[in-house]
Amino acid sequence: MGKAWTPTSAADGVEQALKILEGKWKLVILFHLFGGNLLRFSELERAIPAITQKMLIQQLRQMESDGVVRRIVHHQVPPKVEYGLTDWGQALCPALDALLKWADLRQERRSGD
Repeated sequence: MGKAWTPTSAADGVEQALKILEGKWKLVILFHLFGGNLLRFSELERAIPAITQKMLIQQLRQMESDGVVRRIVHHQVPPKVEYGLTDWGQALCPALDALLKWADLRQERRSGD
């Protein structure tokens, strides 16, 4: 059985989760990596053209240190580095899918006005 949440502990838990996900680009990066996708840095750059190289590096490093993203280094010449989600990062998929559906409800409400 799951943890018994109080309003205070639930708010604290959500605050901690949002700290891990905060940043303009983290959710966009996550959506590109869901489903077991392994992408090279250059592929992520092409997939998210509005992000700067510096910001992409920063966001990937933060998500790696938080345990959401894993960096896979293939020791070859030239070196090859890929990024993918950890199991814990992949576990975010249903929550973010639910958030997307929730956002869709708002659009439907607005369209119905």
